[in-house]
Amino acid sequence: MIKRTLLNTGFILLTTSCFLYGCGDSDSKKTQTSVKTVKIFKQAKILKGLVSDDKGRIKAGKISAINDKKKVIATASVQEDGYYKIEIPALTVLPILLKVSLANDKAENKELTAAIIYTSMTKFDINPLSTKIAEKAKKLGGYTHSNMVVAAESMVKIPDDNKSTRGFRGDPTKQYGGWH
Repeated sequence: MIKRTLLNTGFILLTTSCFLYGCGDSDSKKTQTSVKTVKIFKQAKILKGLVSDDKGRIKAGKISAINDKKKVIATASVQEDGYYKIEIPALTVLPILLKVSLANDKAENKELTAAIIYTSMTKFDINPLSTKIAEKAKKLGGYTHSNMVVAAESMVKIPDDNKSTRGFRGDPTKQYGGWH
């Protein structure tokens, strides 16, 4: 009798385990492929902006546009007013980096950077903040939209006096975009 009960229990366990194995997640056995959207400047594009450091505008320096293979694809100079204009060739694959090598040897930051990941934008200011964001995004895994957003958000500081409604006169739900 005991042998028969053990046999029945064993049979039930075996049948159940075979059934559960068959119900497993079939997607886990498949190789997952991710589709990466390649962004390309279909036409030549002029990028421009202001180059500055913590002390103000940079009035001299060389700008290099560098692709992911570390190849220089375009160069330009910073103008005396601190602005730059650089033409990126057609069919350039993003992301690219704009690196500013400063002419002043006494500068604290010898090089400033901005990561370019969007084809629709043409204005990019290059400064210590853009450099920190690009460096953080690279550490997070590369110059993707999500990494750039996380990097930018981590650089923003909210003053402590702005984190509460103390001293605010009015409807506190409107102050932070409430439902009113």
